[in-house]
Amino acid sequence: MLKTILYIAFGGAIGSVFRYLTSLFVAKFWQNHFPLATFLTNLVGCFLIGIFIGYLDKNNLTDSNLKWFLITGFCGGFTTFSTFGLENFNLFQSNNSFLAFAYIASSIITGLFAVWLGLFLSK
Repeated sequence: MLKTILYIAFGGAIGSVFRYLTSLFVAKFWQNHFPLATFLTNLVGCFLIGIFIGYLDKNNLTDSNLKWFLITGFCGGFTTFSTFGLENFNLFQSNNSFLAFAYIASSIITGLFAVWLGLFLSK
């Protein structure tokens, strides 16, 4: 059990750092109310989880340390659903309801597509 926790922790640390670096990179090019860094992070995270699950399934590794490292650890640390919720709350609070609804809808639709694409490409 401790070994599994360490795989998750290490993957989560790497994912969190990549999340932070994504925010810094996007901030250099995007100064707007729309939370593009979180949107892109969630989209890439959905794509990666599709790729990872497809790869693990294809190679019979669905019950392996690699799964804990990549899925629970890296993707859990990288994706930002809690930030997504807070950003939408803030958009509603600042009377940007249209932008909030557009963000919610586009995140869900493109996220589902990215998971599908990741699974498709990994098989």
